[in-house]
This record gives sequence, C-alpha cells and structure tokens, in this order.
Amino acid sequence: MGSLPNEAFGVEEHHQQQQQQVDMEDSSRAERAQWLLNSPDPPSLWQELVGSIRETLFHGNNNNKKKTSSRGGAFSFFKGLFPILNWGRYYKASKFKSDLMAGLTLASLSIPQSIGYANLAKLDPQYGLYTSFVPPLIYALMGSSREIAIGPVAVVSMLLPSLIQKIEDPLADPIAYRKLVFTVTFFAGIFQFVFGMLRLGFLVDFLSHAVIVGFMAGAAIVIGLQQLKGLLGISHFTTKTDVVSVLGSVFTSFHHEWYPLNFVLGCSFLIFLLAARFIGRRNKKLFWLPAIAPLISVILSTFIVYITKADKHGVKIIKHIKGGINPSSVHELQFKGPLLGQTVKIGLITAIVALTEAIAVGRSFASIKGYHLDGNKEMVAMGFMNLAGSLTSCYVATGSFSRTAVNFSAGCETVVSNIVMAVTVLLSLIMFTRLLYYTPVTILASIILSALPGLIDINEAIHIYKVDKLDFLACIGAFLGVLFASVEIGLLAAVSISFAKILLNAVRPSIEILGRLPRTDTFGEISQYPMAIKTQSVLTIRINSAVFCFVNANFIRERILRWVTEEEEEENEDEFQETTRRTIKAVILDMSSVMNIDTSGIVALEELHRKLASNGIELTMASPRWQVIHKLKLGKFVDKIGKGCVFLTVGEAMDACLACKIAVYIGCRTRDDGTCVGRYKEVDIDLPREGQYKEIDIDLLGDCRYEEVDIDLPGEGRCEEVDIDLPREGRCKEVDLDLLKDGRYEEVDIDIRRPT
Repeated sequence: MGSLPNEAFGVEEHHQQQQQQVDMEDSSRAERAQWLLNSPDPPSLWQELVGSIRETLFHGNNNNKKKTSSRGGAFSFFKGLFPILNWGRYYKASKFKSDLMAGLTLASLSIPQSIGYANLAKLDPQYGLYTSFVPPLIYALMGSSREIAIGPVAVVSMLLPSLIQKIEDPLADPIAYRKLVFTVTFFAGIFQFVFGMLRLGFLVDFLSHAVIVGFMAGAAIVIGLQQLKGLLGISHFTTKTDVVSVLGSVFTSFHHEWYPLNFVLGCSFLIFLLAARFIGRRNKKLFWLPAIAPLISVILSTFIVYITKADKHGVKIIKHIKGGINPSSVHELQFKGPLLGQTVKIGLITAIVALTEAIAVGRSFASIKGYHLDGNKEMVAMGFMNLAGSLTSCYVATGSFSRTAVNFSAGCETVVSNIVMAVTVLLSLIMFTRLLYYTPVTILASIILSALPGLIDINEAIHIYKVDKLDFLACIGAFLGVLFASVEIGLLAAVSISFAKILLNAVRPSIEILGRLPRTDTFGEISQYPMAIKTQSVLTIRINSAVFCFVNANFIRERILRWVTEEEEEENEDEFQETTRRTIKAVILDMSSVMNIDTSGIVALEELHRKLASNGIELTMASPRWQVIHKLKLGKFVDKIGKGCVFLTVGEAMDACLACKIAVYIGCRTRDDGTCVGRYKEVDIDLPREGQYKEIDIDLLGDCRYEEVDIDLPGEGRCEEVDIDLPREGRCKEVDLDLLKDGRYEEVDIDIRRPT
C-alpha cells in the first residue's frame, strides 16, 4: 500500500496533462466560433439593390474598393452597358470574314421566316422584316451572346395575337390591333429592362425547363394547325388557338371554300424544306442547305406563280409589301384608355416568355463555346432593344432556336453576324420588296411548318419523366393547357404546378439525421450513407431549406422534437429497458443550407430551445450562414443558447458535445495519509457509440473497493489500442467488460482517481 500515493500522483499528473489538452482544444473551438459570431453585418436591402444595379451596369470586378476617377467610372459604366466597347477593340478581319458568311446565311433564312412570322402575328409582312432589322442592331451593341440570332420567333408571334385579339379583333380594326401590338412591345421592353437592372432573373425561372419543353411542344402543334389556313388557302378561319376549335374550323371550310392548288404547292415545298433539313443534319458540310432552302422556296414559288398566273386560280399571294426603312411608331403607342391594364398584363407575359427562350438559347450555345453568359445583362439588352423596337414599328423580338443553330453552324465568331443580317434585311426592304408581290402565302406556311419539329423534343420529355415526376406533371400541364385551352391557360397551369412544387418544398423541407462517415470528419445523411455512424447521445440534424420562415418554422420544430422522442424510444428498446431513461444529451442543428431566417423562424428556434432545455437537452448550432447568424444575434437568440453553443462546423460541435460527455472522474474519500477509502458499489462507464479515439486507457486505483464495474465499449467506434487497468487489490463482486468485436476507437483516457 506504500506505493499507492506515487501511483495516484502519476495518474493525477496524467489527468492534468489530458485536461490541459482538452482546454486547448476547447479554446481553439471557441476562437473559431468567434470568427462566426464577430463577422461584420451583412449588406442591407438597399445596399444589395445598389450593388445589383452596379454589378449589372459596370464592367469588371465591382468588389474593388479603390476609388476611381469619374472618367474611369463612366467608361466602366459604358463598357458594362455596351459590351461591344470591350471586345470590339480586339476584333480582327479574320473574324469578320466568318461573321460575314454567317450573317448572309442567316439573312437567307431570316427574310422568309420574318415574313411568315408577321403573318402568324396577324401583321403585314413588312413588320416582320422591320423586327429583323432594328432589334438585332441594338442587341449587337448591348448583348453578350456571340451566337444568338435576334428577330421574330414562332412562339411569340403566336402568343401576341392569341392574347391581344381577345380585346381587339385584327380583322375588324387592323390599325387599332397594330397599335396594341406596339404598346405591348413597349411594356415588354420595360419589364425586361427592369428585370435585368434589379437582377430579378429568378422571375423568369418560374418557367422551368420542364415547363418550356411542354409549352414549346404544345405551341408548335397549335402553330402547325394554324398554318392549315395558309396551306389550304382558307379565307375564313377561327381566331381561337385550341386544337378543337382549329380542327373544327378546318373541317367546316372543307365544305365551303378551300383551294387544292394551294395545298399541292405548299406540300411540295414543305417536302423540299424537310428534305433539306434532313440532309443538313446528316452531312455537317451541307449546313448551309437548310438555311438557304427557305429563300430558294420563296424565289422558286414566286417565279412559278408569276409565270403560271396561279393567283388567278385560287393561289393566295402576299401582294403589296411596303418597302423602305422602319417608320416611327411613337405616335401609335397607347398609354390611355380602358385597355391599358390588359396591355400591361400581356406585356408582362410576353416579356417573360421571350426572355425565357432567349436566355435558354444563349446559355445553351455559350456552354458549347465555353464562356459565361450573364442572364441579367441579357435582360437589359433585350429590354432596350424591344423598347427601341416599339418606337420603330417592330413587335417583340427575341432569340430564335432555329436561326441561332444556323448562325452557329455557319461559323459565326461574334454578334457582328447579326449586324450583317440586319443590313441585308434593310437592303431587302429598300430594293426587293416589290419582287415578293407574287409570293404565295402557302409557302410562308410551309416555311413555318418546316421550323416546328425543332420545337418538339420528345426525348427530353421522356428524360424529365424518368428524373422528376413533378417536373413532368408541369411539362404535361403546359402541353395540354396550350393544346386544348389557350396559351395563357397553358402557361398558368404550368406555372401553378411549378409554384405548388416550390411551395411544397418550402412548407415541407427535407430534414436529415446525420452521422459521421467512417475515418473522416464529414457528416452525411444516414439513409443515403448507411455506413454513417450515429452518436448515441448526440442527435445531429441538417435543415435543408433555403429559408427558415413562417411557412415551415412549425414543421421544422415539431419534426425535430418528434425525432428526439423517437431516438430515445429506439435506444431504450435496443437496451431492453423496462423503464425509460433519457439518452439524447444534445441536439446539433446543421444550418449550412439555410440562407435566411425570419422572425417566425427565430421564434420556432426559441420554442425548440425551451422544450429541449426543460428535458435536459442542450441545443447546439453549426455553420449558420451570414444573414442567419446576423438575425439570430439581433433577435438575442445567440445570447439565450449561449455563444459557446455556436460552432463553425458540425465536426467541432460534435467534438465539443462528446468532450463534455466522455470525461469520467470518480473521486474517493481519503484518510489523513492520503490513501483512498472510497467504497463505491457500482462504476458504470458507457462510452458513446461514435467515439473517435486512438486509445482507450481505463485505470481503476488499487485500494478502491467496488462491488461492480461495468465498462461498455460499443462497436461503431474506431480503436487502435484499448488499455484497461483493473486494481490488484480491488474487491469487486462483479466486473463486466463489453468490448464488441468491431470496436474502432481512436482515443479515450478515463481516470478514476482521488480528488484534488
């Protein structure tokens, strides 16, 4: 017994060293937590608004805090607004050669398509050509996509009359209808410009990829059915766009008036156009064939009609096309009257649809070329070009899928190809409009029909179905809505389904229980990673919601409390206990996915903290984002749970929770000579299941008399060494050591010593 004091002193010294190491780790964790707690305040709403406008308008890195001269700032502003000032300085003649060929190829497709799309929009043919002249020039100055081809497109050309003719009949009063078209174009440009300036591109995202796939397919079928009017030479046709009304109008016309010669001529050139499209796709060297085929069709059909006088036998022709440069339409804009509200609404719908198509086209080809396309700057460019277009007799222009593909295949290098195309269209307006007098309307229908297959993507619809059933539901909703109701009903149905999906994810966000992945400091969801190791006494939960707010705060709080109860019941059942005992000592909330929080979210956290604290459970928070920790400090929530309960990472939060649970010290009463006289009936050491220790060292002092020693080392831990020193003189009635075969602890040091 004489050696006992030295033995006890050695154990005590070892414990002091261990305690110093623990204190150093705690200090390091606290220091890193202060990085989080002492971070500067995030920018205010006004600062974010100003910053977003600055980022849109100014070229280069806006995070540079160095003061610049007013002259340099003005130049940076103009470079941001007009990207051509930046890349134009490095433009070479070799690039112009490629852009010239691409622009001429593009013009050969744009001229006949523009005339056809104007006819689809219930406008005179020259307005389609006007729209292929001014907007491409404006975009060339302000746009940043190198490949996109600007001008009228099928979907917008169909959308405008389907919405406007409900308030103004284009046949009864074409002048009033045209004024409304220009006014809608003006408001569409305003909306697009504001969206870009305020960086509100997320509004366009409500028309998701799945919605666009369904909408485009439905619109393509509706547009195709409407071309039966021109293909069959029908004079009286329904103004509705749904498939039932269109087919009914066609069947009715069969019994009254239709001209087979129109059908024969149109189908002949439609076969030629589709064959050229097929050959161009199969042989990349003949990419120019489908691009020039529409122009060839117009020239040949016009010549045939002129020679054969087919217009005298029922073939409908375009007749007069007003030539010359775009006239001003400022005096035709309507900003007063009872239709203003309807006009603004149509402008908003058209703006979003046009932006969605343009940005989708631009980003697709930008990714192929390997450069980044700023969607907000594209919105500014689109808005400005449509504003200018509304003042120069143009209707809504955007990026075209088919013409952009032709422009890309033709080898365009920059947006100069749009300038070449616009100049070519202008020359056509000035010099060649008289030559189009005998162009048959059925050829325009054939040109539009030949472009429609590219709008229907069946393979993508199948892919959407396999990946996400809710996305497929939105896709089908848009498709059926456009097909059997109207364009706006289809859009409304699709957006409603998409919004319901967003709302469902917001109201019922994913909440995950995490475990540590073996031999790492990474935590993963236990259902996704079955090998992840849960900690017995600590419940780690990740909230997968961008916003912790009033719509999901109660759900998150109740779900966490339910999980705490379920975990404890599961542990008690596993241990075959007749009476329940609390096994969860701490709850760690991983807030890394939460970008923002409102007052309802803070109140829910406060209620969660009170409920857990009343049951002896500590609430700990890890990885809160900038806005979240700022608002939690303003709401005094950090003060309520304590700054020591906020950590930079989940791993540090877990280490802190385990550190306070694993240190086990059992003191003994001592005699005057320092020897231990403690007589404990039971020592029960139960290490958490997720112990991450290299060594386990359990040392029970020799003269302590225990009736029972129970040491449980569960199997999920990672252990390189286990050292258990039972006292030689200890008189234990029972010793129970439970070392599971797959124990893998890395380090545990437990000393049962005399008190200091």
